Formats: sequence, structure tokens, C-alpha cells
Amino acid sequence: MKQQVPSRRDLMKGAVAAGAAFGAFTILGATAKGQGKSLKVGLIGCGGRGRGALAQHLQAAKILNDKLSLGLDLKVVATADWFKDRAVATGKKHGVPDDACFGGADAYKKLIAAGPDIVLMAQAPCFRPPHFEAAVAAGKHCFIEKPIAVDPPGCRRVLAAGKAAEAKNLVVVAGTNMRHEKAAIDTHQAVTVEAALGKIVAGRAFFCIGHMFAKQPIKPQTADDLVRTWQSWIELSGDHLVEQHVHNIDMVTWFLGRPAVSAGGFGGRARRPAGNMFDFFSLDLDYGDGVFVHSMCRQVNGCWNSVGQELTCEKGTTKCTDGLKPQKSPVPDDLPCDLDGKPIPGHLQEHVNLLYHLAKGKPLNQTQDVAWATAITVMGRIAAYTGKRVTWAEMMVDPKKSPEIYDLTLKPTADDFEKGAVEVPDEGDIPAPGGATAPRPPRKGARKGRK
Repeated sequence: MKQQVPSRRDLMKGAVAAGAAFGAFTILGATAKGQGKSLKVGLIGCGGRGRGALAQHLQAAKILNDKLSLGLDLKVVATADWFKDRAVATGKKHGVPDDACFGGADAYKKLIAAGPDIVLMAQAPCFRPPHFEAAVAAGKHCFIEKPIAVDPPGCRRVLAAGKAAEAKNLVVVAGTNMRHEKAAIDTHQAVTVEAALGKIVAGRAFFCIGHMFAKQPIKPQTADDLVRTWQSWIELSGDHLVEQHVHNIDMVTWFLGRPAVSAGGFGGRARRPAGNMFDFFSLDLDYGDGVFVHSMCRQVNGCWNSVGQELTCEKGTTKCTDGLKPQKSPVPDDLPCDLDGKPIPGHLQEHVNLLYHLAKGKPLNQTQDVAWATAITVMGRIAAYTGKRVTWAEMMVDPKKSPEIYDLTLKPTADDFEKGAVEVPDEGDIPAPGGATAPRPPRKGARKGRK
């Protein structure tokens, strides 16, 4: 049976509607009382996902106040986006003055300086490593959307920042929403801790849907053009394997409890009219100990669609979200997991979990989880782009093993955007497997991006 996943548009409509229900930027549940806690929130990335995350964050506080009387008082104090008008428009909905709504490549620095306790990050993935580093260095609790990077150095930067966050006792929650749902947590406990189905022996993961994003050539000329259409560019999104299929790879990796040791596979482009991404990928992921996972993803109209994951075990199979009952659930008894008799969706539950752990003073740091999942998809992308089998050791561990893989950096980088040194890639300049170790062939006539 196919796992149904709501579209981004559906999620955004629901989230924004939920946020609008609160009206003001300060919210308290109807029964809010008890210890009470005032928290200031800042949002980096004011597109659809960012606005949705902020609405869900505020709704999560209301749920915790209504159900646990925590007395959480959240105030949105700043917004940031590459495009200042987006930051201002989002800020107005939450009572943020215009002078606390920041735009441009350094907007994240100004937002962090504005003094939020919690930073929500929903900017393009290429920007997340330096933004996360800055937030952790300033002692901020973080929600960081997936994926957390687009290349090996970015993944390692986030892992290092995650260790720094742990040393500071900061709460870090990732946007890998499926693993936050109670049904998934209970199934994970039953399968991996209690071995209810025996050893995991194989698996598959899939994210096959219709075409997404630009329907016509973008013809970018400036850095603005790239940021506005970031989903279509390898350098900003990591390709849809990294940006989207990371959800399913995260679930498989969570249940196996380790990253894949190598990846091989292929992909290609058949119909996409814009940007420089592939249309499809098919990967063989080796998780060691004789366990192989087939990963496939596609964004092409008129084809068979299916989204989900399945693990084959010695005594049966699991889709990881089955709700298999463990002997003892690891979910705290007082953690709200349902709303009006229905399970809280993962996109909302992740914010409930963040604020619950913060209010209760309980540790929670998901940096390694999301960094592993992101790095595996990056490893698979490099394998497909080059036609080579790529190992975890050469990409994440040993800088001398394959420097061309370990140091592989997609450009323009976040630093290039901050320096105003953006080279705009040629549209349709697609990777050609078969011996190349670069992310894609050298660009012809690359142009300096203007803001």
C-alpha cells in the first residue's frame, strides 16, 4: 500500500491557516498557567516552508499550553530572508516592526543579533551550514529544515556545529518530520530496540512523484534569480534526491542505526526544462553487514508514483511508520501526540517536541541524524553524477583517501553569495557520468551574478 504524503502546497495552506488563527505574535493557551516561560523566536527564510514552520511553531506552543499548562509565551522578534520584502511581509503578520525584518546575504547575522532564543531555519539548503554555525555560536536553540547541506564539506560543518550545540545544551530539532510521529517512534522501538521482527536484512526507499518547480527555462542572470528559484539548482538545493528523498533515507538510516558505507547508481534528465538537476535517480546503498537498500526517486509527469520506505526483516516487513506496538514506548507519557483525537502530523509534532524538551529542560539534539541522512543522499548524488561508487570514508572521514570527493564543493557557495562573487551557472549544464569526479562538467561562459 502506497504511503500518502501531502503536497507542499497543502502543508503550507494548512500551516498558514493555523498561524492566522492566533492573530497576534504573543500566544498563550486557554489554560496557560504554571511555570511560565517567555521565549523569543526568529525566522530565517520567509518562503512557504518558513512561514509554515513559524505558524506550526506557534501552534505547538498553544498545544503544550492547553494540554500541559506550561505557560509558554512566544514572541516573534525578527525575520530574515534574501528578499527583504518577504521578511517584512512575514513580520507584519506577527507584529514584528520593519526594522527587525532583515534582507540580503547577511540578514541571518542581523536576526541572530536581534536576540531570539530560538532560530527557525528554512532558507535554501546551501545556506544552512554557516547559518547554523552562527546560531550555535550565539547560543540559540534551533529548528533546522532538511537537508542541512548540499556537499560533503557542508555536511561536516553541520556535524561539527551539532557537537558544539550539544556541549552548550542547546535543543536542536530537524525538519525530518516523519521520525517525530509517535507511530514511527513506537515502530522504531519495537523493531530496533526490542527486535520484534528480528534482524533487518534489506530495504527499499522511494520518492517518485510528478514534475515540481519551474515549467519553463529560468534563464538566470543574477544571484537574485538563483535564490528565487533555488529548488531548480544543484548548487542551492543539492538536487531533488538530496532536498526531498532525504526524508525516506532518514527513516531507513534511523532504523539501521548507522550511515551507508557506500553508494553506487545512476540517474538522468529526460524532461526537466529548467535549472540543472536530474529527473531521476536509482541507487544501491550498502549499509554494511550484508544489508543493501535500493533507493529511487523521480520527478516526471505521467509515470507511476509512490512515496515511502520498507524494510525486510527476518520475521516480517515494516514501513517504519506502521505503529507497531513496543513493549514500552519511549515517548514521554505527557508529550502531546494527538489533537482532536487524531495523531499530530509530523510537521507540527517536530515543533511540539522542540518546545516540550526546551520547557522541560530535557536534552534533544538531532543534528547527527539529519546530517547523516543528508550526507548519504549527497554520496548517492555524487555516485550518480560521476558513475563511480563512492564511500562514506572517502567523503566524510579520510581527507587523503579521495580529496576530489572529500573537498567537493558546489559553487556558488553561501560565502560567495555573501561576498557578492556569484557565478551564475548555465541552465541545462547537466552532469555527465563516466569518469568525471567533479559535480558536473566545467561551465561554458559562466557569468558573474549581479544582485
